[in-house]
Amino acid sequence: IGFEKVLSMIDEMVENLKVEQTEDDQKKEYCNTQFDQSDDKRKVLEQSIKDSETAIDEMEGAIKTFTEEIAALEAGIKNLDKAVAEATEQRQNENVDYKSLMASNGAAKELLHFAKNRLNKFYNPKLYKAPPKVELSSEDRIYANNGGEITTAAPGGIAGTGIAVLAQIAEHRTLQTDAPAPPPETWGAYAKKSEEGNGVIAMIDLLVKDLDKEMMEAATSEKEAQADYETMMSDSAAKRATDTKALTEKGAAKADMESDLEGHTTDKKTAGSELMAAMKYAQSLHAECDWLMQYYDVRKTARADEVDSLHKAKAVLNGADFALVQTRAARNFLQRRA
Repeated sequence: IGFEKVLSMIDEMVENLKVEQTEDDQKKEYCNTQFDQSDDKRKVLEQSIKDSETAIDEMEGAIKTFTEEIAALEAGIKNLDKAVAEATEQRQNENVDYKSLMASNGAAKELLHFAKNRLNKFYNPKLYKAPPKVELSSEDRIYANNGGEITTAAPGGIAGTGIAVLAQIAEHRTLQTDAPAPPPETWGAYAKKSEEGNGVIAMIDLLVKDLDKEMMEAATSEKEAQADYETMMSDSAAKRATDTKALTEKGAAKADMESDLEGHTTDKKTAGSELMAAMKYAQSLHAECDWLMQYYDVRKTARADEVDSLHKAKAVLNGADFALVQTRAARNFLQRRA
């Protein structure tokens, strides 16, 4: 009986073993490649999550700082506006007081000059200044020319001197200076009438001097207070502009930071989902490849031994001179494979 069919079967078995080994080689290469790629992807995703967490922590801290700084700027601007409003109200009140003082002191001076001039009429006629003549209207002139009597309104105060106001001025001066000496017991203490008038006129001059001094001091204080107020307004306006600009910039920076924080939060969430998918794929890859990777060398050695045995069996069938034990082993093997 010829061995052609058996030899053909041996060749077919050898080819099948080679194909199986090639498949194992390709599968091993595939598994190694997939393991490397999966591990690299896992590392990249883990690093991405770590970077996102670091960025999120930094941004949350920066946003908290921006929030505190913005609140401080807003409070500062509010306090500045309040201080400006209070300073403006105070300056207005001071100006009203100043104008009132200047008006009252001016009126008092006019009254004192009037009283002094009236006293000069009796005690120092040479220094007396007669009031200007009243200019009559055309109707009054016609009325007077026809025999009519022109009357004028009586001036206010005692004897037209406004002595009531003068008493207030004297009282004002008394509050500011030491009390004057008591008046003489009788008018006979004065030698002459002119000396008595000169004493009163000197008192009026002293009052006028006090009023001038007070008005000058008030004018100086008003000027200084106005200058201080204008400086404060200028400084306040500059500070408000600076703080408002800083508030706008910090608000914009905070908004950008919050937008970036939202982006990093989304990136972290996406990377986390991808990492879970990668780990799930790695588990399936282990289920698919671990057995082959563990027994690859054993399977390769077994196939090599089997191929070698088949080649030896084929040689025996072709008449090769092998030991009897080896021939029996090859036949037993062929029977098993058949």
